Amino acid sequence: MNLNQHPELADRIAAAYALGTLRGGARRRFETMARQSPALRANALVWQERFAAMTELQRIEVPGENVWKRISNQLEHQRPLAAIPLQQGVVGRALNWWRGAAMAGGMVAAAMMGVAVYLGGEVKERESQIAQLDNTRTTLAQQNIRLASELQGKPEIQYVAVLSDDKSSATMLVTFDPKHNTLTLKRGGAFDEGPEKSLQLWALPSTPSGAPRSLGVLNGSPVVKLAAFQQQLKEAPALAITLEARGGVPEGSGPAGPVVFKGALLQTP
Repeated sequence: MNLNQHPELADRIAAAYALGTLRGGARRRFETMARQSPALRANALVWQERFAAMTELQRIEVPGENVWKRISNQLEHQRPLAAIPLQQGVVGRALNWWRGAAMAGGMVAAAMMGVAVYLGGEVKERESQIAQLDNTRTTLAQQNIRLASELQGKPEIQYVAVLSDDKSSATMLVTFDPKHNTLTLKRGGAFDEGPEKSLQLWALPSTPSGAPRSLGVLNGSPVVKLAAFQQQLKEAPALAITLEARGGVPEGSGPAGPVVFKGALLQTP
């Protein structure tokens, strides 16, 4: 599966890889794909930095002033019991025991209150971090979708030719996009065919017995796009442009005018 075509799945797998929950063969396969895809490597690094930031930014929490104030109030509340004179015998020992138990209970309650306040702050902090991570993940997923859409809209270049005149001056750049079945011709010189003439593009034959095949007539624009198919170019070793009467020669007939530009047709790696 090509993860670059599934941005949401790629984002989840990169997060699992950065967190360490992606293991075994799945982890090795992801590493192999990441070595060949800069987008996957960048996604994994973003998640690693994000998880690392969660621990680096964690601050040390101490009980607030309100917690210490509650503990102090509890201790003040126990002081009148300490001022009562101790009685002798069993009654005195029982009173001491209950007095100590009450003080210990108050301190435990105060400590539990402090812990509850501290844990409440921790939970809120974690919830805030999780919300930020969700927002960041959503933003990254949307960016990946936009990037994938842009990449799909960009042309692929399978064939290229530089057409020159008889003085070897580059005048026309020709590229073929098989994804959109489009030939793009960009003028690079100042050649002017005039109002009564037209330039016509031809695919030259690979054998002496073959005939040139017309690929279309050019208008006067600096950039011209012509519809074409890969089969029309697959067997052509070179392209040529002839100067014809306005509108070009009829369909099915060969070139009638002189060749003004010519060049080899090369397939890109």
